[in-house]
Amino acid sequence: MTQSLIRIYAIALPALVALSSAGAQAGKATPPTKQAPAQQAAPKETPPAPGPAKNFRLPPRKTFALANGMTVTMVPFGIIPKVTMVLNLRTGVIDEGPNDVTLASVVADMLLEGTTTRSALDISRQAAEMGGSVSASWGSEVSNVSGEALAENASKLAALIADVTLHPKFAPEDLKRIIDKHARDNAIALARPDNVAMKTFREVMYGNHPFARIYPTEAMLRGFTVDRVRAFHTTNFSAKRAHLYISGVYDQSAVEKAVRDAFSGWTAGAPPTDNPPKIAAKQQVALIDRPKSVQSAMLMGVAGPGPSSPDWIAMNVADALLGGAFGSRITANIREDKGYTYSPYSFLFTRRGATIWTEGADVTTNVTGASLTEIVKEVDRLRAETPPEQELAGIKSFLAGTFTIANSNRGGVINQLGFVDLHGLGDEYITNYVKNVLAVKPTDVRAVAEKYIDPKKMSIAIVGDKKLVDPQLGKTKAIVP
Repeated sequence: MTQSLIRIYAIALPALVALSSAGAQAGKATPPTKQAPAQQAAPKETPPAPGPAKNFRLPPRKTFALANGMTVTMVPFGIIPKVTMVLNLRTGVIDEGPNDVTLASVVADMLLEGTTTRSALDISRQAAEMGGSVSASWGSEVSNVSGEALAENASKLAALIADVTLHPKFAPEDLKRIIDKHARDNAIALARPDNVAMKTFREVMYGNHPFARIYPTEAMLRGFTVDRVRAFHTTNFSAKRAHLYISGVYDQSAVEKAVRDAFSGWTAGAPPTDNPPKIAAKQQVALIDRPKSVQSAMLMGVAGPGPSSPDWIAMNVADALLGGAFGSRITANIREDKGYTYSPYSFLFTRRGATIWTEGADVTTNVTGASLTEIVKEVDRLRAETPPEQELAGIKSFLAGTFTIANSNRGGVINQLGFVDLHGLGDEYITNYVKNVLAVKPTDVRAVAEKYIDPKKMSIAIVGDKKLVDPQLGKTKAIVP
């Protein structure tokens, strides 16, 4: 980042200037012309009331550990004769150094380029012959190799996932192609203002932590060699960091034997990295100039409670009420009422020991300041006033329903188990989630909003036309990045 492109501000948010009168006039819509009255539609029927929400019942799972430290969880699920396997590896961005940005992603991509005994074509063809596929992905704290197959091929799938994970070929010609792809993808991504806003927001919130770094420079990316890729894999892909989840309909005894045969020779390695970042807790705005942009991409947030906190469930409800559901207050305000944006959103960006409540929106340039002011008004209203029980009831039903739907397939169950195990929550988190959400009181929601969503501690990233946005931000004091 250069000083000419970015200014960071300390700002009194209630003092943000609203849309200028000239801009307001320019933004008014032309009154519609009169048209002939349409034929009167039949009255809408009132849909039946939904039934009471029920707790999700988790099938009994069997968990065991191999001698090398790898953990395996087997969960029978459904009636379709298919199996899903996900090998979670506790590594990713968190293990990248300052000169290794996206190296974890490159390693994940290289896994499917071939092993010491299988070509990339072999991997794809054999997975298809099993009635499924195999994939690899990376994340901030967890990377994974996953696949699905017909139940009769479950043991073969376990062996294929083990080979892809343990014995990658890492050929130089494959690495060059992967790096070229990443270079193209990065260039495309950084042409989008929302991605630039996310990049800047992470840098402001996380400082010099690996989580702050998203996109490498071209020189950094071109500096990745086979030796560096192999070293990252050797150091971070190990049994002590691995947890294999198996869900579906399959012969448990046969699959357990196949897993033990395929993974028992894996080196134990070091335990997972535990390095939670320190999240910024001061009011600041980073403005990135994007000349002639007709929209401003905004992202803002504050540190929030993690999944192991007693405030987590109530915070989920507060998030949905503010911006996490389509019927949320912020959406109703700046989308439905004022038309500043098409699709604002909020979510809890959750990492071990580092959860952030985040609100984002792409707003019309000349209402950037007004949009920011309205968002803060909604936050302050929830912090000052207990929400009505009727309004909260709809939000809680939404959360209970989406949770149940998310767990209605093999992959969804594995995702929930991975989340629970990563954060040390226990199975009761899943089985009691619906009940606990429905038990949240209006006073609980106001309490967590008041405790955590403090505008005086909010960091904000804005990508837009500086000459138009800057005057809307009120009186500011520049801070050196």
